[in-house]
Amino acid sequence: MGNCFAKPKKLPSPAPVPVTLGKPKKKSTAEIVPHDHHSTVRLYGTPISSHTAYIRFALQHKGVPVRFTPSISDPPLIEVGSERVSGSRESLLQYIESKFPNPPLVVKRCNGEDAKPWVVTLTALQHRSMTWHVERMLRWSEDLAARGGKKRGCGGGGGGIDPRVGTPRMEVKKFGKSYSQLLELMLEHAQMEERVLFPILNSADPGICKAANEEHARHLPIMNGIKEDIKSIGVLDNGSPAYLEASSNLSKRLKLLLEHCKEHFVEEEIQVLPYIEATEMSKPKQRKVLEQSLDVMQGTHARLFNFFLEGLLPLDAMQYLDLVAMCHDEERMSSMLQMIEESNNV
Repeated sequence: MGNCFAKPKKLPSPAPVPVTLGKPKKKSTAEIVPHDHHSTVRLYGTPISSHTAYIRFALQHKGVPVRFTPSISDPPLIEVGSERVSGSRESLLQYIESKFPNPPLVVKRCNGEDAKPWVVTLTALQHRSMTWHVERMLRWSEDLAARGGKKRGCGGGGGGIDPRVGTPRMEVKKFGKSYSQLLELMLEHAQMEERVLFPILNSADPGICKAANEEHARHLPIMNGIKEDIKSIGVLDNGSPAYLEASSNLSKRLKLLLEHCKEHFVEEEIQVLPYIEATEMSKPKQRKVLEQSLDVMQGTHARLFNFFLEGLLPLDAMQYLDLVAMCHDEERMSSMLQMIEESNNV
């Protein structure tokens, strides 16, 4: 299953832990007929409605081609062949599940009954997106180093040029822009933890809080080194010994960053975030902490929202929308959803 807004040939993110949506009726194997992924589903709805976005992500998870038509229809309307269905989000999800049973639609809903604090779920989802993006940057850097500043060929080494890539210098520029976006996302995430989560953590265990802060500082030299390597590659002659050395150093630093990120995220989710869970925050307190977290990450939830979503599976994106919607900030939600619509129209 590809990620939201994913480009071709990207490694998939880890599969989500399934929690069955609702209580669908059991079906025998004989009753389940695989759907035709070539059939197009028509979806009508308000572009800036979280209801519409949720349904689009559900259909994307199913691998169904969707033709979206902006309309004033709220709730949204699904058209499959001669069938036209509208209704609540739950009823539409159940319809999609019955119409397109594979892969199963299993989502973890964020609601008042969840055991984990909402900010813990928010943090874990951000970890997934950042990990996916670092992996993507590493693969991209290894490709740049392997080609040594030459354009990417088409057709299995037949000598053709992929027109989507552009000149080597243009590709390095695109690489630098993508890394700058990732860097902003990672720095905002770190600031969110330091300003919002760590004060809560400090009240529970000051020692753990100090260690977590020190761990954040450990990444900065690597991240800044990557930035300098990209600048060097951008001005060096393609294929020169200095270019090849800088490309190799870039891949090594990204590999080290990926190793550190994975280790850091696992440690946080196993050793740090459980302390946040142990505080047993009330629902009003959870909502306040969630709002504070989103306020710190303004760039991520404005300019970089599509970039962020690219690192999530559709089901994870649905869960993230649930979290944002809890803050009842209609202006923020409308702005984010508008970016989703603009991205799909590019």
